[in-house]
Amino acid sequence: LKQQRPSGRNTQATGPVAGHGLKSFPLGLVLQACPQILDYGPGGTIGNWRDLMSAAVIVRSMLGVSPSAYEEACAGMGPENAATVIACILERGGHINSPGGYLRDLTRRTERGEFAIGPMLMALVRANGGVRRDAG
Repeated sequence: LKQQRPSGRNTQATGPVAGHGLKSFPLGLVLQACPQILDYGPGGTIGNWRDLMSAAVIVRSMLGVSPSAYEEACAGMGPENAATVIACILERGGHINSPGGYLRDLTRRTERGEFAIGPMLMALVRANGGVRRDAG
């Protein structure tokens, strides 16, 4: 499968090609890596990507990430991936001094093909012992 490099001209997000070919991960894996985001879902739970994206908007504001930084992340990596990164930032808590600056940096690195969410998610899964908080 040959991956096409996005041309700098097309700034309009068009369906699945938005996010520069960055694939989103299974929602279950995201929630396993980032269980804290569950508290911010509608009714305290997250059952689908729309719930995760709603929770990410609340958390974005809580973390002090500007709307423009989040919009750029959604445009640059796709809304599912931007929500996933917000969940990761929440999970890492006090380890990130400037969540907005960090998100902007990851967005720029994504656009240059230098950032992948997978390793970040897997590190959090390992850090959380690989067990789900809501098991049972």
